[in-house]
Amino acid sequence: MLSNTAVADGGKRKSLHGHWSSKMAFILAVTGSAVGLGNVWKFPYVAGENGGGAFVLVYLACVILIGLPVMMSEILLGRRGRRNPVATMALLGEEEGSSRQWRWLGVLGVVAGILILSYYSVIAGWTLYYIVQSAGGAFQNATAADVGAVFDNFVGSWQAVLLCHTLFMALTVFVVARGVERGLEQAVRFMVPALLTLMVVLLGYAITSGSFAEGLAFMFTPDFSKLTWDSVLAAMGQAFFTLSIGMGAIMAYGAYLPEETSITGASGAVVTADTSIAILAGLVIFPLVFANGLNPGEGPGLVFQTLPLALGQMPAGAFFSTLFFVLLSFAAWTSALGLMEPAVAWLVEHHERTRAQAAVIIGGLIWFLGIGSVLSFNALSDFTFLNGTIFDNVDFLTSNVMLPLGGLIIAVFAGWIMCRNSSADELGGAGSLYKLWRVLTRYVAPVGILFVLLKAVGLLPDLS
Repeated sequence: MLSNTAVADGGKRKSLHGHWSSKMAFILAVTGSAVGLGNVWKFPYVAGENGGGAFVLVYLACVILIGLPVMMSEILLGRRGRRNPVATMALLGEEEGSSRQWRWLGVLGVVAGILILSYYSVIAGWTLYYIVQSAGGAFQNATAADVGAVFDNFVGSWQAVLLCHTLFMALTVFVVARGVERGLEQAVRFMVPALLTLMVVLLGYAITSGSFAEGLAFMFTPDFSKLTWDSVLAAMGQAFFTLSIGMGAIMAYGAYLPEETSITGASGAVVTADTSIAILAGLVIFPLVFANGLNPGEGPGLVFQTLPLALGQMPAGAFFSTLFFVLLSFAAWTSALGLMEPAVAWLVEHHERTRAQAAVIIGGLIWFLGIGSVLSFNALSDFTFLNGTIFDNVDFLTSNVMLPLGGLIIAVFAGWIMCRNSSADELGGAGSLYKLWRVLTRYVAPVGILFVLLKAVGLLPDLS
């Protein structure tokens, strides 16, 4: 087992896995981890289901008041400990005069990351299939029945879904195995700018080919009559989950952050980039939906059934449909790297495995667990319990229980257990920004997250 007490010159710990080469590398990595299917796939349809503009306003408020302070907290814990999330929390718990039992927060994050990626990889695999179908012209001038048949035939074949799941996991293992600078950093330096470029190109297409004014009005004209308490909780949950908080990824990436980098500045840049991409996704998708007379509140099928239908009716639709699913696959891939990293770092540190060995072992475990989600859409679609299929249950457990619970405990530890000197040291002093972070972390964020958690598990009465 590797020592948890190695320190660099000046008494500061150093990561056993290397460091990001620059602040920009860290911002790209965390942005890549945060930006995923939640931004491009989930945000538009959740906004559509909850009335558009009013939901967006509440979402932005929740990002600033809850998402940002919790992200800062998770990064500062990661950099303070400089280890995988399990070792970091055990070490910090002991240092702050509490207990090594705080390591279970790290365990929660590592396990959540593994479980999330087990089904996330399955959905991400769909994007690879849709790239091939779009490039082959499958959606060009297709009817709704044609598009629906493509989707149904694909997810109905466990062999095809398993193949795409396998391919996506192989791509993820390849990058993670190469390490922090040669793997993670090189990948995000290419993929995040490429994702942003593709998004801007698609935005231009939406402006010229869709009902852009109608989409813009839907996104930014608040209709508070459509805003219910359930909508507010949905906005709070979306703001929380889209930033990848509570799953160990941000803590693991924070462990590689250079000492001189401002956590406040880096967190602000990540939150700005992540939120901008979610808004951009809406501005790309809603004009195309309105231009074709489709329903913006279509739900999860918005991206995989409604959007191919819309793009297929437009000039150069095959090209732009392919471009969209390439973008979606990049977003999923960068998130998958962050989900896998905490478990790989833990295996390297605690079981003296090489990084390549750890990546293959963890990747193989995730791939195997994902088979349950693969079969949930076909062979085992009739096998239901508690909240539905295997896929439904893993999704519910992680998204609605494990992540908010992890985020809540992170806020409690950073705000209440960690002493002022420790947190101020990591956040660069005790000025007004630090005091604001402390108030939000100690009071506002925990209350907001607790509401999401209680609502998810059915302990909050109907407030509508």
